[in-house]
Amino acid sequence: MFYNLSASFIAIIVFAILFLANAIRILNEYERGVIFRLGRVIRAKGPGIILLIPVIDRLQKVSLRVHVQEVPTQDVITRDNVSVKVSAVIYFRVIDPVKAVVSVENYLYATSQLAQTTLRTVCGHGELDTLLSEKDKINAHIQEILDSHTDPWGIKVSLVELKQIDLPQEMQRAMAKQAEAERERRAKVIAAEGEFQAADRLSAAAEIIEKRPTALQLRYLQTLREIATERNSTTLFPIPIDLFRPFLKIAEMFDKEKQKE
Repeated sequence: MFYNLSASFIAIIVFAILFLANAIRILNEYERGVIFRLGRVIRAKGPGIILLIPVIDRLQKVSLRVHVQEVPTQDVITRDNVSVKVSAVIYFRVIDPVKAVVSVENYLYATSQLAQTTLRTVCGHGELDTLLSEKDKINAHIQEILDSHTDPWGIKVSLVELKQIDLPQEMQRAMAKQAEAERERRAKVIAAEGEFQAADRLSAAAEIIEKRPTALQLRYLQTLREIATERNSTTLFPIPIDLFRPFLKIAEMFDKEKQKE
């Protein structure tokens, strides 16, 4: 009899342990549990301790953290018939656990497939120059399309980033030649603009010297002073006669006054 009681007590303990193991669930802060009771959704619970009715209730966990998913490289033909390979990264999270479980079979796989098709469609509608220069607009457009399609699934797409754009070798060489030609054009334009400004300044200086001949003499003396300070050598310069004209005029005035006396 004692043996029968011990066996019954052990059986009760085992049953209680199994019952508690199936009835109690612990969810982390970032997790929610969608409860199905006899196949019907009750609601989403969590975090913390969740009590279930064994056999009758079934719990499916859903993570509310941001999922980072890489979109595999896609072969895209742009509107100007250039073949490129484009890859991207999408960031999304579940905002409604019930919809994410009930509305779609596998929301991770479904979001990945939708991102691939959307990436090909959006990049194929644009030209290569737009694809390379307006990545922010393309990212925002793809994010808007994905968010609108995944909203019925209880998923929020927060960010889409084009990761890499691979061009054919021929196109890379053509773009390198184009960039080099553009740099040469800019250099010639800048040089021409500098020549124009220099000619304009020289023209203004010539007008000033024409009105005031003394300015040329001052400039000549300043040049002599600069050369004397920079070079420790003897330099011979012809002195223009214009430097002595003021003194000659003064001498002529003295001669005229003496003749009058």
